[in-house]
Amino acid sequence: MRITVDQRRRRLVAQQLALATDLPGRPAARTPEDVVDRLLALHATDAPSVYLSVLARVPGLVLDDVRDAVFRRRTLVKVLAMRRTMFVVPRETVPVVHAAAALAVARRLRARLLKELATLPTDPPVDDAATFLAAVEAQVHGALAEHGPMDGASLSKAAPLLRTAFLPTTDKSWDVRRTMTSQLMSLLSAEGAVVRGEPRGSWSSNRHVWSPVEDWFPGGIPGMEEAAARTALARSWLEVFGPATVKDLTWWTGWNQRDTRAALAPLDVVEVEVETGTHDDPAPQAGVMLRGTDVPGPDDVSLAGHVALLPSLDPTTMGWAARDWYLGPHKAAIFDTIGNAGATVWWEGRIVGAWAVRPGGEPAFRLLEDVGSDAERAVAAEAERIAALLGGDGVTASFPTPLYRELHA
Repeated sequence: MRITVDQRRRRLVAQQLALATDLPGRPAARTPEDVVDRLLALHATDAPSVYLSVLARVPGLVLDDVRDAVFRRRTLVKVLAMRRTMFVVPRETVPVVHAAAALAVARRLRARLLKELATLPTDPPVDDAATFLAAVEAQVHGALAEHGPMDGASLSKAAPLLRTAFLPTTDKSWDVRRTMTSQLMSLLSAEGAVVRGEPRGSWSSNRHVWSPVEDWFPGGIPGMEEAAARTALARSWLEVFGPATVKDLTWWTGWNQRDTRAALAPLDVVEVEVETGTHDDPAPQAGVMLRGTDVPGPDDVSLAGHVALLPSLDPTTMGWAARDWYLGPHKAAIFDTIGNAGATVWWEGRIVGAWAVRPGGEPAFRLLEDVGSDAERAVAAEAERIAALLGGDGVTASFPTPLYRELHA
């Protein structure tokens, strides 16, 4: 079976963008939990992206709806997992993501930190890396237990060993004195010992607090066997992003090819040919999908007039390794040099431009191709709708592309 670019775009719109629309077998999403359940996970490296990914998909939801789901009901949880990236996932999915991806990340982070403590100069000096690291962890856990949620600056005061600094060893501009706070908290997050909590200040702030995991899971994150968790995560990913190539799944999870294929082996998958829209190599690639996957045609899902404005690092934009089938020739304008996606304008299932909300709340967008006046009016109306929900706040991406900088200025 060959899965065409047109079919992939229709499935993308139905599964990931048109969530407020009732479709056969897919009731409309009405809550932030519905949105995340349909998408598997939201990128959360930038705090605003979590909010904007939800607001883009369900008109009628507001900022407080997202805040309540993540920080009040705690039905959505921030986890450091796939590709050492921060995500928001449904609470019930946390054990799967933790075992399938986060634990491997944690092992690498712990080994790296121990190696740096043993080999790099520090202030004050560290005599025994393992003993010192255990002492720092104990201070952090004790501080959180005594004081409750704390941001990094406050935590480093309550746990003074966190202020231990790695010293420069070269004259490179990037090689500067740095404390171990960020590294250790990332490690503890990946290990499931702490959870990233509510930001200090406005909804869009990236200055967050850390909480002990027991605040979310009183007994800790439930354990799960890693191989079984990888299979469960592969199934969930294919439900959202399939049909796709094995390379797409390998990239998204951060697994190696051996673990990816082992994860797929127990699943009832169908081998297919997947059109990727690649200009250099237009031939379809070998792919897989779960048996019974709905592959919509023109009579099932209409692309006509569908518009969406997605934030930077949105899970749809970042969902596949091979993106030409929805990105076209716009990679240089949409992605930065290390692969982070900017805020995107989608029209009829593909990326056609970029957008931003400037300081003061003014929306701006630029279309990278001529899609007609109707499309331009629809994009302008959607930009105004989203900007109005932000209460006059602008949004600044942590990894801005050159085009985003122009629009944001």
